Amino acid sequence: MTNITLSLFLLISCQVLSQETISGKIIDSESGLVLSYVNIGIADKGIGTISDIHGNFTLKLNEKVVLTDAIVFSHIGYDTRFIPVSVLMNSKGTIKLDSLETRLEEVVVKYKKPKAKKLGRSGKGLGTMHKNFYSYYEESVDDRLSKEMGVKFSIRKNCRVDALNFNITSNQFKSLKFRVNFYNLKNGLPDNLLNTRDIVFEIKNGQLGWFKVDLSSFDVYLEKEIEEVAVTIQWLESKKMNDKSKYFGISTKLATSKRFFYREKAMDKWFNGKSKPSFYLDAECTSAMN
Repeated sequence: MTNITLSLFLLISCQVLSQETISGKIIDSESGLVLSYVNIGIADKGIGTISDIHGNFTLKLNEKVVLTDAIVFSHIGYDTRFIPVSVLMNSKGTIKLDSLETRLEEVVVKYKKPKAKKLGRSGKGLGTMHKNFYSYYEESVDDRLSKEMGVKFSIRKNCRVDALNFNITSNQFKSLKFRVNFYNLKNGLPDNLLNTRDIVFEIKNGQLGWFKVDLSSFDVYLEKEIEEVAVTIQWLESKKMNDKSKYFGISTKLATSKRFFYREKAMDKWFNGKSKPSFYLDAECTSAMN
């Protein structure tokens, strides 16, 4: 009888959770200022989203979630918080994140004169193949919040990254906001975030063709010791051109190795594929002097 009761309880809990959403607002614990575009999710459960520009969020749960699962709140410059689903289920609470104390150590390195380099694929081909942010199962465009796509780059010299470029082949949006993320690789997949600052950019008026993200003010340095790095763009916010708008794509071609990465939600599993999108970095590269 006990086993039957427990089974019924677990079944009912799963059904309830699959229909639930958790909402709230995220703020800085000291200043009380809202925190925009915070990553929110449950690891490996296909559950994730982003807080909006006002710090508000709504997280949809699914049948994989249990009450003891931890919801992760992660943002550059702040301590990551882990809060059980059970704590947030019945409240529209305010989530407070503590800022990290960061001390920048001055490092002086002498370099040879740098050379301008284009790292990655700077061609767009015939434009017949695309990597699209749209997924068939989406109920609304907000199901795309926190989704990431990106490319692996080989780093053979010390480089300062000045810009990220990609070729847009379809765009049905008045406005799109993305975040640029840099990761090191572990077992062939993105691992730890390398960013020290949040890099957010906007694409307006359904722009097509090559788009450049200016990174010159962000002091992005990649040392050759890292060997490989993943650079992704993460969906943060969108405004449709009309009710039917759904497509945003980047040109690509087949590759002989797995150079393309994606994940559907923040905190979700990464996947890779044999594809090479039109995605490249403008960089100034050199070797350190002995």
